[in-house]
Amino acid sequence: MTSTRTSEPGLSAAQRWLLVLSCLAVTLVIASMAALYTALPEIAAATGASQRQLTWIVDGYTLTLACLVLPAGALGDRFGRRKVLIGGLIAFSLASAVPLLLDDPVWLIAARAAAGVGAALVMPSTLSLLTAGFPEERRGAAVGLWAGIAGAGAVLGIVGSGLLLAQWSWVSIFLAMTVAGLALTVGAFTVPESVDQDRPALDPLGALTAALAVGLVVIAAIEAPERGWLDPLVLGLFGGGLVAGGLFTLIELRVRNPMLDVRLFADRGFGSGTASITIQFLISFGTFMILVQFLQLILGYAPLTSALAIAPMVVPMVAVSAVAPWLADRIGLRWTTLAGLVILGGAMLVMSRLGTDSSYLQALGPLMIMSTGLGLCTAPATTAIIAGTPEEKHGVAAAVNDAAREVGAAIGIAIMGSLLAAGYSAKIAPALPQLPEAAREPVGDSLAAALQVAERAGPQAQPLADFAKDAFMHGVQQAALVVGCLTLAAAVLVALWAPGRRKEPVAEPVAAEPEPVAAATPGSS
Repeated sequence: MTSTRTSEPGLSAAQRWLLVLSCLAVTLVIASMAALYTALPEIAAATGASQRQLTWIVDGYTLTLACLVLPAGALGDRFGRRKVLIGGLIAFSLASAVPLLLDDPVWLIAARAAAGVGAALVMPSTLSLLTAGFPEERRGAAVGLWAGIAGAGAVLGIVGSGLLLAQWSWVSIFLAMTVAGLALTVGAFTVPESVDQDRPALDPLGALTAALAVGLVVIAAIEAPERGWLDPLVLGLFGGGLVAGGLFTLIELRVRNPMLDVRLFADRGFGSGTASITIQFLISFGTFMILVQFLQLILGYAPLTSALAIAPMVVPMVAVSAVAPWLADRIGLRWTTLAGLVILGGAMLVMSRLGTDSSYLQALGPLMIMSTGLGLCTAPATTAIIAGTPEEKHGVAAAVNDAAREVGAAIGIAIMGSLLAAGYSAKIAPALPQLPEAAREPVGDSLAAALQVAERAGPQAQPLADFAKDAFMHGVQQAALVVGCLTLAAAVLVALWAPGRRKEPVAEPVAAEPEPVAAATPGSS
């Protein structure tokens, strides 16, 4: 008996181009979230923006993206994912061009919010086009690469903005985003269309309540570090978000064509994958916020240097993401999720050991550990979310994946920012009564302001600068320790929720056909 082996065909040129375009588009959207981190001091000096306005220049983009990504995914399924991708890229490019002409803080906030609308249309379209354009046996590898690059997008945004600021002003960041968006718009016209053939009716009530639920929770997370987690407004926003979430669930259970069938969360892969993605982005964006300040305020790095110092984390993240789906197929989502989240929690615990005398290499260690954990669990979680939904609903599935990222990022920045601020305030408090009254408020607010006060006061204020740095690192240690412990606990819970290794179907034995019995002939013996 002879056997033949059929080799899987390679990717076509159209599939390779679709993969490249999808990865570039999602990189642009994610990079835009973090691109302004290094430029905020220059924006404040050039536009007169207050600290609160600076917060909303960054978070206005994240807020609209998080609110609208679920309805945007449904629009792609209904009207065509390529159409929605093109529309999103055009909206993103036009909004990014506004600061080239108008630099008032209010206009900047409005432009960033409008860019977030475009980004909400882009993000789910890139993933749903990718999953529709690849056969099932190659889909995992494509999603793995997409997830790895999406995870590294924030780092690329910080590095890219740092390179631009080394040569030009903050306006160059918006110019670069505009040019990149227009170039990708042209490229998007060359990919094939993908659409849900049933073209289900839209779900306006579901879209409204979903946007309210996500929006109120994100606003509460943004306001919590400044107002306090027990502030009535913050509690009211969180409560409103929970009520809106409950209404969304009731609506989706009753309408004929729900935007998101909430029964999907009963699928262990879909539900645990969504939880895992939220935790991953909570940690990564919270860590970026802390590490950028550590590099600039403690080690004294310039914006470009601090951006380049973070860049090495891209390597293990993308490399591990490329093999993580293959690994998850063999050992199961449960074990890749557990290992990845435990590594993330361990990275936070290592970070909690940093001090004012720590070197760059000591800070790079937890960063590289964190990127390895992200690479291990990001792609399998994204693949599980997609695999848990029918193919015609991949736009909404991609939107769930993206909404989990944005909500996680906003909450992570809020939690780690609050813990950092609380630790700094508690440590710096004994020094405030000894300072002139005019210096107490800025020194008590942040390390950056304390260093400015110390610089103006001259060499005799060096003890104040050293004490403020100690207070800052106390806050960093506190934030990293608390988040690390919570991550380890969450790792166990999510792993228990996640499915184990899928069992290969066993083919039932087929009964052999009985051989025909020859009829007896006369005279035979």
